[in-house]
Parts: sequence; C-alpha cells; structure tokens
Amino acid sequence: MGKVKIKKSDVWIDMTPMSDVMTLLLTFFMLTSTFVKNEPVKVNTPGSVSEIKVPENGVLTILVSPQKDAAGKPTGEGQVFMSIDNTDLLGNTLDGMATNFGITLAAKQKETFKSESTFGVPMSELSAYLASPAKARQKELPTKGIPLDSIKGGMSEFQQWVDVARHANENVKIALKADASTPYKTVKRVMSELQDMDESHYYMITQLKQQGDE
Repeated sequence: MGKVKIKKSDVWIDMTPMSDVMTLLLTFFMLTSTFVKNEPVKVNTPGSVSEIKVPENGVLTILVSPQKDAAGKPTGEGQVFMSIDNTDLLGNTLDGMATNFGITLAAKQKETFKSESTFGVPMSELSAYLASPAKARQKELPTKGIPLDSIKGGMSEFQQWVDVARHANENVKIALKADASTPYKTVKRVMSELQDMDESHYYMITQLKQQGDE
C-alpha cells in the first residue's frame, strides 16, 4: 500500500504588530529614562525620610567627595566638584569664568569641557587639563577639586562658579550631594560659602531610608 502524502503548508506569522510594539517600547524608555552621570568619585549619600525630589532639569549639582579619592588614598578633606545638566548653561558659565580669570580657551577645549559630566579643576590648571588626553583627565580629576579658599579676600573659586551660573540663569536650582562619610566640617564649609552668597535655598541629595534602617 502506498504511503499517504501529507500536504505541507507554510505557517506565516505577521510580525509587523510586534515590531511596532517593540519600537514604541524602545522610544518610551529612551524618552523617559534618566541616565546616570559619571562622577569622579563614588559617593554614598546618607539616608533620609524626606521624599522631596530634586528637579531633573536646570540644576547645578555640588558634589562633595569623601576623605578618600578613587584609589582609596586619604586626601585629608573632601574635594568639591560640580555638574550642570544644561549644556548651554554649562558653556555660558565656562565663558564667564574664563573671562573673570583672563583665560583663553580654544573651541576644542570648550567642547571637551561641555562633554564631561562633572568638572572640578582649579582655574589655573583648567587649560592644561582640557588639553590632556581623556584617560589622563579621568585619572587626574579625582585628585583635584574646586578651591574653597578666598581669592585676595574676595569670593572663592567655588563661589564664583555658583555666582556666574546664577547670572547665566537666575532660575538655576542648586543641589548639594555629599558622601555619608564626609566629615560634617567639610559639608558645613560648603554650606557656609553658599550662605555668604545669600544662596540659602538648595536641595540636599539623599537616599530614602527603608523601614528598619537605623
């Protein structure tokens, strides 16, 4: 008896709806995600019960590092770094600081400055720093920091950065982020410099305490 031949038929599935859904999901996550900025030092913020959220845009973030650098070596005192999320504001602030200190930066150096998420080098070293290779800058930045010492009895470099940013955008928000192990005297010094400028309204970046945390 001959074998019965079964007619084979191809199964065709329309993948168009699935492709549309995947594209929509990808677009959604791209538009709503907040990317974590690279910081020169790792900061573990202290816990807090406050649920007030820091604005996502137009923020000048002041980062106070712990007493140890990225290599774990003691530095004696926390360094101060800054970041500005708005590229235009960051560029205008840099131009203002360069003018105040009589520094001329090339277009490439300005682009390098604007491309980095965090800055914190004394103005006297800024030009040389921006001219160095990326790997060298990444290694050097954690050992620097914005000086808090007053210049000739006037404002410190830290205060001038804040002041220029404020003049570039009067609505800029200020947020202070410090490590849980950073000595209070270091954080207090930064807060005092802000207070001397009448900058008494700023956010403190913390992590929400979970139930059971001491």
